[in-house]
Amino acid sequence: MNRTYELMFIVRPDMVEEDLDKLIATLESGVQASGGAVKSVDKMGKRRLAYTVRKFHDGLYILMVVEGGGAIMHELERRLRVTEPVIKFLTVRIDEEQKRLDKIKQLRDSRKKVSAQPAAAAPAPAEAPAPAPAAETPATA
Repeated sequence: MNRTYELMFIVRPDMVEEDLDKLIATLESGVQASGGAVKSVDKMGKRRLAYTVRKFHDGLYILMVVEGGGAIMHELERRLRVTEPVIKFLTVRIDEEQKRLDKIKQLRDSRKKVSAQPAAAAPAPAEAPAPAPAAETPATA
C-alpha cells in the first residue's frame, strides 16, 4: 500500500552544494530502488535553527515528498541517521491529512452548489415578524 510522506531534513550549513545534490540523488535512487517515488524535492535554503543542534545555529533545509510504503521510509531514516552532515530529520505521513482536506473541500463545494440554486426552485421562507426597535439610551457626556 502506497502512502505519502513529507521528509524534512536539515544538513550542516557549511555543506557544499555539490555534496548536497549528491546526498539528495542518493536518497532518491534508494527510494526508487525500493519501489517508491519521490514526488518533489524542495531546497529551502539556509535558515536559523530554533535551538542549537550539534553546535550549529543554522542549517540547510530540504523537504522531500515521498510516496511508498513504511519500509522505504524506515530505510530512508536509517540512511539519514548514519549520514554525518544531516543534523536533524522528521518524517510525517500526509496522505490521511490530504484525504481529510479533500473530504472537507468536497463538503464545502456541495454546500455551495445547494446554496447557488435559483430562488424559484427553493421554497420561500415564511415571513418572520419584524424585530422591535431597540430602545435608545441617552449618551452621557
